[in-house]
Amino acid sequence: MSQKWDKSKLVSRYVTEGAKSAPHRAYYYAMGLTEEQIHQPLVGVATCWNEAAPCNIALSRQAQSVKKGVDVAGGTPREFTTITVTDGIAMGHEGMRSSLVSRDVIADSVELTMRGHCYDALVGLAGCDKSLPGMMMVMIRLNVPSVFMYGGTILPGKFKGKDVDIVNVFEAVGQNAVGKMSDEDLHELECIACPSAGACGGQFTANTMACVSEAIGLALPNSAGAPAPYESRDEYAVASGEAVMRLIRDNIRPRDIVTRESLENAAAVVAATGGSTNAGLHLPAMAHEAGIDFDLHAVAEIFKKTPLIANLRPGGKYVAKDLYEVGGVGVVLKELMNGGFLHKDCLTVTGKSLAENLEGVKRPEDQDVVYSIKTPIHPTGGVVGLKGNLCPEGAIVKIAGLEELVFEGPARVFDGEQAAFDAVQNRAYEIGDVLVIRHEGPKGGPGMREMLSTTAALYGQDTGGKVALITDGRFSGGTRGFCIGHVGPEAAVGGPIGLLKDGDIIRIDAEKGTMDVKLSDEELEQRRKEWKPRTHNYQSGAIWKYTQTVGSAEKGAVTHPGAEAETHTFVDL
Repeated sequence: MSQKWDKSKLVSRYVTEGAKSAPHRAYYYAMGLTEEQIHQPLVGVATCWNEAAPCNIALSRQAQSVKKGVDVAGGTPREFTTITVTDGIAMGHEGMRSSLVSRDVIADSVELTMRGHCYDALVGLAGCDKSLPGMMMVMIRLNVPSVFMYGGTILPGKFKGKDVDIVNVFEAVGQNAVGKMSDEDLHELECIACPSAGACGGQFTANTMACVSEAIGLALPNSAGAPAPYESRDEYAVASGEAVMRLIRDNIRPRDIVTRESLENAAAVVAATGGSTNAGLHLPAMAHEAGIDFDLHAVAEIFKKTPLIANLRPGGKYVAKDLYEVGGVGVVLKELMNGGFLHKDCLTVTGKSLAENLEGVKRPEDQDVVYSIKTPIHPTGGVVGLKGNLCPEGAIVKIAGLEELVFEGPARVFDGEQAAFDAVQNRAYEIGDVLVIRHEGPKGGPGMREMLSTTAALYGQDTGGKVALITDGRFSGGTRGFCIGHVGPEAAVGGPIGLLKDGDIIRIDAEKGTMDVKLSDEELEQRRKEWKPRTHNYQSGAIWKYTQTVGSAEKGAVTHPGAEAETHTFVDL
């Protein structure tokens, strides 16, 4: 498609137009670009491709298809990569401190690349947990025409005739520790649990945020569905490249799409699919980039009133491939819309409203992956917000799959995850205990580690739901059981979780949305006077730098002032 572009309002004019740009153009000629290509819009095609894990390995292939779409629609694609930290490999050791930090590094690094080279638009491809919100955050921050695309889910493995995924392997570690699984079976399971490229298969953080990308309107309809190895992903990649060129032409930007209403739609799809508690951290961070106040409590309000209708792991029985095979995220969205749980007029990257995108979508009968909105699995969402004297700034719990929603028991306090994991592996706890893992918040951890190794080990020992676990850190989207994360304020800043002692009685009521310790205000105040801050081991480097600016989990653990402090956006330079 040949089109004459007016570059007077496109930021790439700084590097492609006029005599002053001759040195910049020289570099483009050096890479083989034609004069026509240089004077077209420059489109950043950002991926998180790496060889760290299967989540990211297919992104480079898909990026080539995005570039074809940009090219055929009259743009000039410029591919670049950024980092990812893959939680499945970072989990359970010091490497997990890098995970949440990487979300903001991804956003920052893409921002710097876009700014430095004056790209006019962005197509961002992401595969693993933090890379999805990181990529969407920078789209909103820069406010250049943008399209997000998920790299796709992994295919399920087969073990003893049943579908398995990576969480089964984490849980098998707990089974192996108590003699319920042999070393030979554990080895066989680890060899076949992950049979392809793609992100973890259940409704863990990657697939949760992929659903968010469609619900919020930043991704093309159905683009989140197909597994990573499927060739149809490449067709969506081409279409994403074409779509971003239409957005440039029509001057539709992320902040036209990401509004309070579309954020509520995103929270609704998390609740309806029993998604990852990490969405309670990432949605406020995305809102922050747009200057919208949408904190953990606002997310929890949507969770509270949205029915759970998708029967997905870890609370249910199906994986993302199964959702794709019954029609994908659109089926969930259409059911929510039919029940009046979505704002249907929100703009999307198609240039159409969410309702227009969903015309013709119907929930298939004779399947139990997505339930009718009239007969939900649970009348309220699969994720619940909590508040009380133990978490004045809130906390979050996934209730999908839980039978009992109230838990009361004595605290067993651990300073850091490793101490708790060791106790679990040695069965040094009692049924009915509330295991407290503190000093794992964004600032004090530092890095707000996920606790999948510990929670999976508990489940593998058949104590899921029989003990509770609370932390100022996070949980994997793969966590199941009575596990409460994001407890704020965190221990490092003197939050109540940092004042607990062994034996304190904690009551969690996920029905009412409360979590309290049975101590008087006077007792808590006395303990606060005796409290002393704890020093961590990260006193230099990137993680230290993160601790200097990171805020509370309540607001998304963000590291800069956000859109409210802006004097301009990138495209207005």
